[in-house]
Amino acid sequence: MEGDDVDMAAAESTETDLDDMKRRLKEMEEEAAALREMQAKVEKEMGSVQDPAAAATSQANREEVDSRSVFVGNVDYSCTPEEVQQHFQSCGTVNRVTIRTDKYGQPKGYAYVEFLEAEAVQEALLLNESELHGRQLKVTAKRTNIPGMKQYRPRRSNPFMRPRGPFMAPYFFAPYGYGKVPRLRMATRYSPYF
Repeated sequence: MEGDDVDMAAAESTETDLDDMKRRLKEMEEEAAALREMQAKVEKEMGSVQDPAAAATSQANREEVDSRSVFVGNVDYSCTPEEVQQHFQSCGTVNRVTIRTDKYGQPKGYAYVEFLEAEAVQEALLLNESELHGRQLKVTAKRTNIPGMKQYRPRRSNPFMRPRGPFMAPYFFAPYGYGKVPRLRMATRYSPYF
């Protein structure tokens, strides 16, 4: 009789443990589904879609936004976006002003102004060399950045480096006009300066 009581208590205990585990597993699955949903929403907002058709439409959208924007250089470091917006308000309706900053939050000295209509860009270009906070602004149409199209700049030669070609003995001019005579080194002790 005592053995039966122990088995019944153990069976009830394993059933409650099993129910508890099933409940926790269900909660974890619901949480994982919510995380996947949030991740998909963030990826959609960030534009990190892998679909080539969607990437082409985002590129076209970016080009359309860039056609309504201007680059403003030589912006004073103490300028706020509101002051830049006020300066370009006469051209048309300003949608957004972006003043670029470095990793420490300090302004880099240039900004982008996006308008609602593309005609405002031509009006904004007339404000080239106008003054804001005592500095002459440089206003140009914004160009569209094409990823992977970095200009190739070959390596410049350094006049202080020796050429990396095959070894050639240095020449010097003989004092009596015999032309170039190869100068050969004598076998001496090792010297790192030659």
